Amino acid sequence: MRWKLLAFAIGNRRFANMSSKLGTWQNDDEVIRRVLKESKTIALVGASKNTARASNHVMSAMQQMGYKVIPINPGLAKQNEILHGEKVYPDLQSVAAEYTVDMVDIFRASNAAGQFVDEAIAIGAKSVWLQLGVVDEEAGKRALDANLLVVMDTCPLMVAPAMGISGPDETSAS
Repeated sequence: MRWKLLAFAIGNRRFANMSSKLGTWQNDDEVIRRVLKESKTIALVGASKNTARASNHVMSAMQQMGYKVIPINPGLAKQNEILHGEKVYPDLQSVAAEYTVDMVDIFRASNAAGQFVDEAIAIGAKSVWLQLGVVDEEAGKRALDANLLVVMDTCPLMVAPAMGISGPDETSAS
């Protein structure tokens, strides 16, 4: 049922729907468009080497769309893992020491998302994207107050095609 509602929402270009956990938060189509077109480097929190996990698929697909996606997973980082050709980092601070992060894509439970939103603010990320099912309105407000763009409770692989976006703009500066 949720997928039917989500398909309906995407088909109508509205990304909050009656099965959403968003409460008072509303995603803005223009913000989604800006994040997807202006971001080039994405730090993916909650990366997994398990190919059955959504984070693994999203990482691979976003790379195919032309994004640089840097996986974050402390356990995999301790094992010196490489995921889809990228070194796995233990945290956002470690990524920020080597890259300018445009978007932090968060694959963590809603009750853990705020910590990563705060880290995204601390490293100077331009946006945070809380994946499908991940909602933390208070963290979203903190990110907005810090001038980050914010998207919640949706997946870039679902909304990008619906918006005609196939990857980052080549002219966007990272």
